[in-house]
Amino acid sequence: MAPPVFRFAPSPNGLLHLGHAYSALLNFDRAREADGRLLLRIEDIDATRCRPEFETAIYEDLAWIGIAWEAPVRRQSEHLADYRAALDKLSALGLVYPAFESRAEIARLVAVREAGGPWPRDPDGAPLYPGNAKSLSAGERTRLIASGTPYALRLDMAAACGRVGGLTWNELGEGPDEERGTVPAHPEAWGDVILARKETPTSYHLSVVVDDALQGVSEVVRGQDLFHATSVHRLLQELLGRPAPTYRHHKLIRDVAGRKLSKSSRSTGLRELRAAGATPASIRRLVGLD
Repeated sequence: MAPPVFRFAPSPNGLLHLGHAYSALLNFDRAREADGRLLLRIEDIDATRCRPEFETAIYEDLAWIGIAWEAPVRRQSEHLADYRAALDKLSALGLVYPAFESRAEIARLVAVREAGGPWPRDPDGAPLYPGNAKSLSAGERTRLIASGTPYALRLDMAAACGRVGGLTWNELGEGPDEERGTVPAHPEAWGDVILARKETPTSYHLSVVVDDALQGVSEVVRGQDLFHATSVHRLLQELLGRPAPTYRHHKLIRDVAGRKLSKSSRSTGLRELRAAGATPASIRRLVGLD
């Protein structure tokens, strides 16, 4: 029987903080307990925000807190063809369409819709896509693309959900409302999510599903802020014929005001804490692991 596979997958768009340390240490500890493998994945598809110095800092900070991982490290920017292939498969199923509205245009459309009452939001609080791009003719789509108009490739959520039955996942951790065990997936709550953009052939949702499958990840250990996104991931796994890992969502490390940590939280940054005299053992205590 193959050993279980875990992964820690940060984005190099800032320095790691205590929240990252907690998630990385949980993955490391679970891999050791289960005689499994720990992979490191660098999620660097956002070329405008990801920087080499932050990637180097990730390696240094993780090594400092005592985490070891398998080589080679998978860098998403080196595997865009994998995501394009998955997107092409979804397109061949008739589940992807281009939407040409800018963020500002979408905000205006939402405002118009809300003049008649509340417009639905996704689990993260963002308004569902309010446009009518699905109704554009093939000729109009071709004309807009040929003209160089920016676009996002969206998943036709209604059509996608119509192709699969009821979806669930196995939750070994706990959701924000104490969900555990067999959890029903509700991808429709997210509306027509973006799968790629004109300049980038993937999104977080698509790339994480492709990567986890290609790397053989069997248990996903990550924060509760991604609990509801699992519904979209389960849908994409089913559509693409990819296996479903088990999931272990964990609590978030928060600041004194109860807010989720961000990479701008210098007071909780691993670099700052180390410079102030913190040790790997004290980092474990700060996140409640010892």
